[in-house]
Amino acid sequence: MIEQLKNIDESLFLFLNGIRADWMDPVMFQLTQTVTWLPFYAILIFFIYRQDPKNSWWVFAGVAFSILLSDQLTSGLMKPFFERLRPCHDERWEGQIHNYGRCGGLYGFVSSHAANTFAVATFLNLKMKGKLRYLPWLFLWALVVSYTRIYLGVHYPFDVLLGASIGATIGFIVWFLIVFIRREILKQVLR
Repeated sequence: MIEQLKNIDESLFLFLNGIRADWMDPVMFQLTQTVTWLPFYAILIFFIYRQDPKNSWWVFAGVAFSILLSDQLTSGLMKPFFERLRPCHDERWEGQIHNYGRCGGLYGFVSSHAANTFAVATFLNLKMKGKLRYLPWLFLWALVVSYTRIYLGVHYPFDVLLGASIGATIGFIVWFLIVFIRREILKQVLR
């Protein structure tokens, strides 16, 4: 069963990685870089702060905690544990796949980019629900960033799908913890 899933994953990777154009290479490379998104993050921070300046630190703490957990789980625990080579490091694909830019670390299971972006998108959509109406677009942002990892040849599709699932789960857990902790603190203060 696992071997069959691995074969499906690799076949899907070869198909998706093969859909490319030279002019898209630098675009996809830039979309995967954190620095590219700094203006986007600054605007997001501005709108979150403007919505509720007094309590915005809860939101920022939740975002930071979501990223910390998702990144440490994927990069610090899962990649070294599973030791699945990134496609760009796997000699079987030499000359068959497209890799633009750098390959990254040796192991790629699961995608930290997918986990981090989906953790942020999930947390913010739950925490700011009804307060900022364009936040569902964060899932499109997370999807685009995640897809760049396949395009650039550094992750298999299942790396991305599982990373997105882990990130969304962590975003939900952090949202729940923030709501619970905040409610408990308010109970203590109001006594």
